[in-house]
Amino acid sequence: MLKTLLAATALTAVSLGALPALAQDADTVVATVNGETITLGQLIAMRQGLDAEQTQGLPDAALWDLMLDQMIRQTAVAQVASKDLSKRDAIGLEIERRAYLAGSALEKVAAAEPTEAELKAAYDQIFGGETEPKIEYNAAHILVKTKEEAEAIEKQLKEGGDFGAIAAEKSTDPGSGPNKGDLGWFQPEQMVQPFADVVKTLKKDEISAPVETQFGWHVIKLIDQREVTPPKLEEVKDQLVIQIRRDKVQAEIEKRVAESKVEKTEGLSPELLKKTELLGE
Repeated sequence: MLKTLLAATALTAVSLGALPALAQDADTVVATVNGETITLGQLIAMRQGLDAEQTQGLPDAALWDLMLDQMIRQTAVAQVASKDLSKRDAIGLEIERRAYLAGSALEKVAAAEPTEAELKAAYDQIFGGETEPKIEYNAAHILVKTKEEAEAIEKQLKEGGDFGAIAAEKSTDPGSGPNKGDLGWFQPEQMVQPFADVVKTLKKDEISAPVETQFGWHVIKLIDQREVTPPKLEEVKDQLVIQIRRDKVQAEIEKRVAESKVEKTEGLSPELLKKTELLGE
């Protein structure tokens, strides 16, 4: 709603004057609406929630007036709703309260800059401490349940059948089948044995004999291969920082849940989610 106000050319801002010279803290009252206070802290928090695009080119005084006007309007409307708070409203407010507090707690966890040791550990975890070039492969496969099916497909391919079309029609792999069997680029250790061993023996565009794994029978085609050198830590530092912060947030969530006494009520049907009438009007 504030974004709309900032963009509106016909807006008549309610200017209630500049910040008092003696204002010192977040509890300083900047306006009241029917006796309900609007504080400096609330405006500061509101300002923090705006992005640069919303405030670009606006003088501080104009932004102050626009924000205060928005807060006054919001407060006046909220007072009407709060007089007759429905079950749905109360539940919605509680969900928002929990989400805000959880988000605030996790933001603090993620805020700290990762240490050099954390960056090195994350780098080693992803790249395994490897510094030498490695071979990556791009292959496609057709996965079926039986050896007989795989042998029939191999025969069909040797007679000139189109690998991609057959993969799209017959492969049982839901991930690669619709993509003509293409598995993308991977390193051998990312694949199960003996699939990985067979891939390493193939030449470009060569098709394998049927290969059995725990998933079924594969007919494999090597599309290409390339040599890759792991990036230096500095080259991927930004991505590592993001990953470390994500890991810290996830660890914090798991820790807090593990420390909590969680008791789930048994016997409730998932069908209850459809009973919107329980929320009232």
